[in-house]
Amino acid sequence: MDMGVWISLFGYFALMIGIGVFAMRTSTSSSEDYMLGGRNLSPKVAALSAGASDMSGWLLLGLPGWLFTAGLGAAWLGIGLLVGALVNWIIVAPRLREQTVHYGNSLTIPSFLANRFPTQALSLRTVSAIVIVVFFAVYTASGLVAGGKLFESAFAGIISVGGMSDYAVGISLTLGVVLIYTVVGGFLAVSMTDFVQGCIMMLALVIMPAVVLFGEGGGGYAQASQTLGEIDPNFLSLTAGLTFIGFLSSVTWGLGYFGQPHIIVRFMAIRSLKEVPTARNIGMSWMLISLVGAVSLGVFGRAYAVRNGMDVADPETIFIILSGLLFHPLITGFLYAALLAAVMSTISSQLLVSSSSLTEDFYRLFLRKEATDRECVNVGRGCVVLVGLVAAVIASDPGSQVLSLVSNAWAGFGAAFGPLIILSLMWKRMNGAGAIAGLVVGAVTVMAWISLGWNSEFMGGEGVYEIIPGFIAAWTAIVAVSYATADADEFQAIAVQGNA
Repeated sequence: MDMGVWISLFGYFALMIGIGVFAMRTSTSSSEDYMLGGRNLSPKVAALSAGASDMSGWLLLGLPGWLFTAGLGAAWLGIGLLVGALVNWIIVAPRLREQTVHYGNSLTIPSFLANRFPTQALSLRTVSAIVIVVFFAVYTASGLVAGGKLFESAFAGIISVGGMSDYAVGISLTLGVVLIYTVVGGFLAVSMTDFVQGCIMMLALVIMPAVVLFGEGGGGYAQASQTLGEIDPNFLSLTAGLTFIGFLSSVTWGLGYFGQPHIIVRFMAIRSLKEVPTARNIGMSWMLISLVGAVSLGVFGRAYAVRNGMDVADPETIFIILSGLLFHPLITGFLYAALLAAVMSTISSQLLVSSSSLTEDFYRLFLRKEATDRECVNVGRGCVVLVGLVAAVIASDPGSQVLSLVSNAWAGFGAAFGPLIILSLMWKRMNGAGAIAGLVVGAVTVMAWISLGWNSEFMGGEGVYEIIPGFIAAWTAIVAVSYATADADEFQAIAVQGNA
């Protein structure tokens, strides 16, 4: 491996750790600082932090890999995500920023739900925290799989550490760097590194498709279209062969945004309510450019591979393969850093949200109610390490697929928290019993759907993405139970709290 690659990678690692040290010196003195950056994120940092923590390794591995295999019709997933993210910024962001302050200056999603529905406070904090930690362990594992695949594909046989495989070394190094800057610098470090990582990711997704299409061996758009047409006449069609179920299973990924704690927590940390529209415009512009780049990479990467006789055993590694093949080693190292940026930005956000829930919604609630802020910060750091190690165990199978792991966790959060967050922010008639019903029904429906294999095959036909039944069931449960269990005391408590 050329020295230029190592220079770029280690420069990237050093920058991330340096940001963590800087953040430790400025914003880790209290729980609010460590978990929400003191609610003082600028619009551009909040926007790119939300985007980078959202996209993860699937943007550079999973999504291009799917387009590489299935053709342009798979882009409906990206379209659904784009629409879902926009609606999330419009509906959830301003209300959550305002109401988490209004209801007891809540620092976590479980604490907000507890303050919003005081008659079920303990149950809501406990159940929602369990759901967060369980699904985030799987979600974090997907990022570690991406890191492992990078080292397995790009550094095969070059790195040897105590007999560990390249895949295991990749997981260890990825997790190690993330743990350093997250443990040290908390939410501010995670958000600042997300901003830098988001810029790197977007730049990589502009450079790579352009070089693949117009560089040496690419042949331009006309030649690529001809090649793809020879593979499959419908490869560049958005609708050919698309079934209604397939369409729904793709576009309904957008429903997941309303319930992703590591994304919506950025809304809670924006500096002021009036800056939410600015953050939205920045975030959506970044997302549009990045998704177009990822789709282009998958589609035109397939044309390049066919034209040049490349054997791509794992389509999810097309970004890694082309990075090493088409660029100067310094640029290759930068592109590898972009993949690690996608991975690390999401892992760090997920670890911090899981840690915050374990600290605020278990430790402080059940074990040490009188715990000081400094003690909670230190406990939070320990929880970051704990969740990271659990995720590493889940990710230890080299055969794991990034997109598959992400889809399961994304659906779990989207169904469990999506209807719950939307209705808690917008429907005053909702009560605590309805909140618990929606949370449990959404999570259980998704897990049952996956375990029964109905996301792969349903009633003799193609599978239905588990977020669809989960979201519908959770929404129905919230409305039905809220109407059936009116609780005047709770409504009175909310009114008193609102007038306080």
